[in-house]
Amino acid sequence: MTNPILNPRAPTAEGVARAAAKIAELLPTTPLLPLELPGGAIVWCKAESLQPVGAFKIRGAWHRLTDLSDAERQRGVVAVSSGNHAQGVAWAAQRLGIAATIVMPVDAPEVKLAATRALGAQVVLYDRPGGESRDEVAATIIAGNGATLVHAYGDPWVIEGQGSTGLELAAQMIERAGSPPTRVLCPCGGGGLTSGLALALPEAEIIPVEPEGWDDVRRSLAAGEILGVEPGPPATACDALQTLATYPVNFAVMSSQGLQGLAVTEAEVRAAQRYAFGKLRLVVEPGGATALAAVLSGQVATDGRTAVILSGGNVDPVAFAQVLMTSD
Repeated sequence: MTNPILNPRAPTAEGVARAAAKIAELLPTTPLLPLELPGGAIVWCKAESLQPVGAFKIRGAWHRLTDLSDAERQRGVVAVSSGNHAQGVAWAAQRLGIAATIVMPVDAPEVKLAATRALGAQVVLYDRPGGESRDEVAATIIAGNGATLVHAYGDPWVIEGQGSTGLELAAQMIERAGSPPTRVLCPCGGGGLTSGLALALPEAEIIPVEPEGWDDVRRSLAAGEILGVEPGPPATACDALQTLATYPVNFAVMSSQGLQGLAVTEAEVRAAQRYAFGKLRLVVEPGGATALAAVLSGQVATDGRTAVILSGGNVDPVAFAQVLMTSD
């Protein structure tokens, strides 16, 4: 399927501000928590895992769906997601009375499948391990009912909505640390949150962090062109970050600001999950812990104004218990 965005406008900082105003009327601000690192340095953690759907994805979904026309609302929406964007779209659709169909992989965590269905969305499964194309599945549905595709990251409204995280963060940092963040690390799949933060915080260094082997955004930014995930990527617990390539709309924002990314190992991700639970009493899913993993592994310096996005907490309870009970 080609680029599914019907309106290829560029996302803007003004759009981020408009999205933030909408979200401020709807949701409480997620906490910004100081975290002491080994050695005594402080990093500030934005707990997006405490959103109503357990992830920041609710932001972009709400901004996109509330901007649909009446005719578009009547035709419904389609989204493709392993779970967090699925729940964000389903939550917004339920609240707005819009029919939602979510294309999800058969190997998505059961907790995410169940939560999406519980929010009233129709779930259509596709065989990710078998190589079935989720985009083709979504395109077939859209061809049949004329629904609007709400892309998980390659949509200007979604990018702007995710960027509202950055405006909240900046206001909290000014209050708590005396000034806005100088550096923000964020988990990265397709780049929706990363590009939204770049628009919201142009003066800060935004660092996307991906799991090793799925670090196409890091490689793309280094090469100056969009590169896909290399063939035969390794298994990863970071199901929310398994995107094959970023989109031009995201890459344009990220590359224009000279962003550079990082990659972390599975062991580093597990260590970050344990650290967040032990120090902050937060449940953070693997994909939501990559940014903290980069800090804990010493890949970036901290200056008292460094912030980390804990982007999601939708983790299988058994899998999370195993992470807590083991050490690498």
